[in-house]
Amino acid sequence: MKGKLSLTQEQKLHQSLSPLQVQYVRLLEMNDSELEEEVRRELDENPALESVDDADHDISRTDEDDFSESAEELQLADYRNEDEIPGYRLSLPSEKNSERYFEPHASESDTTLMEWLMNQLLQTKMSEKEIEIARYIIGDIDDNGYMTRSLRAIEDDVVITGGIDATTEEMKSVWEKIRSLDPAGIGAVDLRDCLLLQLKRKVGVEADNKALDDALEIITHYFDLFSSMKFERLQSATGMSLDRIKAAIEEIKTLNPKPGAAFSGAGEAELRASHIIPDFIVEAEGDNLVLTIPNSIPSLQIEQTFAEANVIVPAKSSRAENDVRTFIRTKREEAHEFIKALEMRRETLLRVMTAIMKFQRDFFLTDDELKLKPMILKDVAEATGYDISVVSRATSGKYVATNNGIYSLKFFFNERPKEDSDASHIEILTKIKEIIDNEDKEKPLTDEALMDKMKEAGYDIARRTISKYREKAGIPVARLRKQI
Repeated sequence: MKGKLSLTQEQKLHQSLSPLQVQYVRLLEMNDSELEEEVRRELDENPALESVDDADHDISRTDEDDFSESAEELQLADYRNEDEIPGYRLSLPSEKNSERYFEPHASESDTTLMEWLMNQLLQTKMSEKEIEIARYIIGDIDDNGYMTRSLRAIEDDVVITGGIDATTEEMKSVWEKIRSLDPAGIGAVDLRDCLLLQLKRKVGVEADNKALDDALEIITHYFDLFSSMKFERLQSATGMSLDRIKAAIEEIKTLNPKPGAAFSGAGEAELRASHIIPDFIVEAEGDNLVLTIPNSIPSLQIEQTFAEANVIVPAKSSRAENDVRTFIRTKREEAHEFIKALEMRRETLLRVMTAIMKFQRDFFLTDDELKLKPMILKDVAEATGYDISVVSRATSGKYVATNNGIYSLKFFFNERPKEDSDASHIEILTKIKEIIDNEDKEKPLTDEALMDKMKEAGYDIARRTISKYREKAGIPVARLRKQI
């Protein structure tokens, strides 16, 4: 069969972003410090760009512009019933702002968990072979202090990758030495193991503490009943009185479920949080709001030599002259586009933040979180005329400073629990927390009971919505909130 050539014509609709639009979108996602670094890099790389020294670059605007609003739902994670709660919820109670909550403290030094453990091992009488084995084991301990792989898998790495002829007994011996280090509970395989390591060490120090003995028995033999707060069944299984169980639980509450979290991981997170630089400042002056955008970015312009229409360039040949002219024209166009993208970014941020001020005017005047109104990305998009994706990029990683603190722009976005509701999710969460704080701790309220209480308070929302908000706030289900 002979080949055949043919010519066909078809029409396609294709949309692509211009280089200016791509650069604008990229700059829009940056916060102020990232943008400052990007401008510095561009000034270093593009000779056609130069900075202009101005006394003040800050942008200010009052809340005089008018914007419209609309509504749209945001999605939240949902559990249909209590039995679908993830396994980690069945571990130790972690209800924040309550006596059960354990807050790990960041280490004051820059020492990592691995460095801390190795320094302790180097002070013991261990052979070089054992030290090398310890490096592999410690390398598989996560930031919370737990083993991420089985000892058998690590043994394979030691033998195959490290070329160390280690036996299973040697691996286990080194592992046990690591588990005896500080902080207590390090090197555990799961939460139960972590608590047992800490309890056994405390029992060795406080030999006459009956509550510790009871706690050790509960975690050793009845951890499932304890973690699910089934105290009646626990009492029946152990034969302990309610007072003894209560004393044992108080001892368990003093333990650290994340012994490794006090080191560099937590410290770095707090360090990053303490160095947030606000991208906006909103000040209340009477009944008016004043928006300022602190701008550490200098004004930019085209360098004079590149700005001239006809540049006289000495050249040895016409080809060299053309290459130079092409270079100048390219760099000049890149500088023009960079300056234009910066202006577009600045105007976008100004319009988006002004719209947020309009929607959340009552909050900015009072700094009262209960004054927040339902607001979603679509509301701001319709008010500013931008696409939702543009609004999302403009608010991502950005912060605003008010009279009482610094807030992420994402903090101001919250959905309506119902189409016809004017209550924000923060208002709903606050009320749910208030009801739970005042509930009978021996008989905590189920989600159905919480729904009834919320309806009595004037919030007509479904049980499924109650579950969403409770889970979002990190509040355990009723059986895990039970106290004795």
